Amino acid sequence: MTDLASQASGVPIGRRDSGRLRLFAVLAGLYLAQGIPGYLLVAAVPPIMRELGVSRTAIGMLAVLMIPLTVKFLWAPLVDRIRPMAIGHRRGWILPTQIGTALAIAALALVDPTDLKAIFAIGLVIAILTSTQDIATDGYATLALRQEDRAMGNAIQGGAVAFSVIIGGTVSLLLYGWVGWQAMVLTIAAISALPLIAIAFMPEDISTRSAEMKARPSLSSFLKRPEAVTVLMIALTYRASEGLVKSMEGSYLVDAGLPLSAIGYLSGISAATAGIAGSFIAALLVRRSGAGGTLLLLGALRTVCFLLFALHAAGQVTGMWTLLGAAGFQTLIRYMEIVALYSLFMAVSSKDQPGTDFTILSCAQIIIYLVGSMMAGAIADRVGYSVLFFAATLVSGLAVVLTVHLLSRLASKRSEQEAT
Repeated sequence: MTDLASQASGVPIGRRDSGRLRLFAVLAGLYLAQGIPGYLLVAAVPPIMRELGVSRTAIGMLAVLMIPLTVKFLWAPLVDRIRPMAIGHRRGWILPTQIGTALAIAALALVDPTDLKAIFAIGLVIAILTSTQDIATDGYATLALRQEDRAMGNAIQGGAVAFSVIIGGTVSLLLYGWVGWQAMVLTIAAISALPLIAIAFMPEDISTRSAEMKARPSLSSFLKRPEAVTVLMIALTYRASEGLVKSMEGSYLVDAGLPLSAIGYLSGISAATAGIAGSFIAALLVRRSGAGGTLLLLGALRTVCFLLFALHAAGQVTGMWTLLGAAGFQTLIRYMEIVALYSLFMAVSSKDQPGTDFTILSCAQIIIYLVGSMMAGAIADRVGYSVLFFAATLVSGLAVVLTVHLLSRLASKRSEQEAT
């Protein structure tokens, strides 16, 4: 409900603030629920399987489970179009997918952790269910969050993802060591079911209810909107450099002589901590400087981090602490970028198909990140780390310049629309 609507309805300020906090709590629960299963599959299950003797080639096949997260835009219009249950449009999707996810996780207790085919089949079901829930949750958040609350809402999403890393990855592995596979899986399934409580406090008022749609939700409707296409160009370029560095970061740290235990800490608990802190720092930046200003600042800082990697690989900068500082700061920046990008995505998402528009944009930035990740190894093998990191620095800098241009063009179009 917008401020104007709240004033017109005579809703007291205190009640509006209470509803705002309730919305934040609901979003925290929903985003946590869809993050835990994914990190269980990608962060906990692979090392467990490896310890039990499953081949690295077989374990690598689990990466296919991430495909639904990158192509979920294909069925996002259906989520925007269809109201499956009378309890509300978005709730009607979130409730069954969350129940299905918890049951699917519990089903892992029925199979042996070395049974790759069974784990892959169940994992694919989990991936499709959580991807569908993500579409509905993002659509709900896009409609329910007021403009001034978008940054905080997306910071909550980032923080929930960071907690998901801890619960789905770290806690799962600890539980496995203490109580074994079956008890661990059932415990995580129970934890994944807890956010169902949030659905009871998830109101679907006039701002989030299915309205009389001006157009049938579709991918083509998104492409017909110039401002959406402009932001799509940002989504497809802004993070293009990150996969080049992040996918090779661990390998480079190993080759630079850093112990595996230190790398594990850097990519585990410290990354989760940076994610939580970075998300909320970014929310403050977005409220003060806007999503565009925040993206430009973070892009410039990211470019400096990549340059430090490049100079270290070329032998121009020495010392492990410089490298660790660049890696840690880049992790912080990465979570902050998500808050700013998602705030921008929400700003251009149509109320007629919020889940579709937001999902297209979020998938675009994930896809370009993965493309860079897939190219990075081959580039490093052919020409070395220094060339790879210098290339990433150049791509990052160019992306910042392009983002400045596209945001300026977007602002000009909005000014023209307001003038007419």
